[in-house]
Amino acid sequence: MSTPQLVVHRDKELMAQAAAARLITRIVDAQAARGSASVVLTGGRNGNGLLAALSSAPARDAIDWSRLDLWWGDERFLPEGDPERNVTQARAALLDSVPLDPPRVHAMPASDGPYGNDVEAAAAAYAAELAAAAGPEDHASVPSFDVLMLGVGPDTHVASLFPELPAVRETERTVVGVHGAPKPPPVRISLTLPAIRAAREVWLLAAGEDKAKAAAIALSGAGEIQAPAAGAYGRSRTLWLLDAAAASELPRDLYPPASA
Repeated sequence: MSTPQLVVHRDKELMAQAAAARLITRIVDAQAARGSASVVLTGGRNGNGLLAALSSAPARDAIDWSRLDLWWGDERFLPEGDPERNVTQARAALLDSVPLDPPRVHAMPASDGPYGNDVEAAAAAYAAELAAAAGPEDHASVPSFDVLMLGVGPDTHVASLFPELPAVRETERTVVGVHGAPKPPPVRISLTLPAIRAAREVWLLAAGEDKAKAAAIALSGAGEIQAPAAGAYGRSRTLWLLDAAAASELPRDLYPPASA
């Protein structure tokens, strides 16, 4: 478990640009060290804002896109191409404009895919795909992701792990079907906390006043069942990337002394 580090930016636009630059550096370093890199993407306004900033970043071509594996932390269980699916939004923001290797883009199954409306079967299939990609050097039945990004919801949810719901209590499976999510759509697929914690680095993104209370709760010692964001951490690094509005309710002893 790594102690959270905080970086606070002036506004959400600067946060997205700085996070994109940070991600480029992390991917390039991983590719130089191991030949390839693996990243878990997140949806929502902050995740998509980061991808859009990455798309327009001058240094984006420093990445060897053909040697990058992309995974998702969660997905709305909707038909392929639905505009609300995280993968659909990611393709529009970035993925369709860079030369990725299609087999290395690991989208979660859609509700009109090979498993139909069986979200549990779809989740099990994604867990099997993760396990197949894990090597003997990995610490779990998932790859050791270089960076796993998570948006933080106003209720402290991350991925589709919502407070008090069964998915956040899962300790064995790496991927689960989620039923009765409190925000639409109610049916989703999500990585679990054990899968999230297998990542080398976990980055939590929060921007806007509506995220301020969630950030303060998660960073002030709350339990992960009540505040799932509190249970999301990486093996070597846990990084909270916030804008000033999202950081506005943090206790002063948590506020980083040097922020951009």
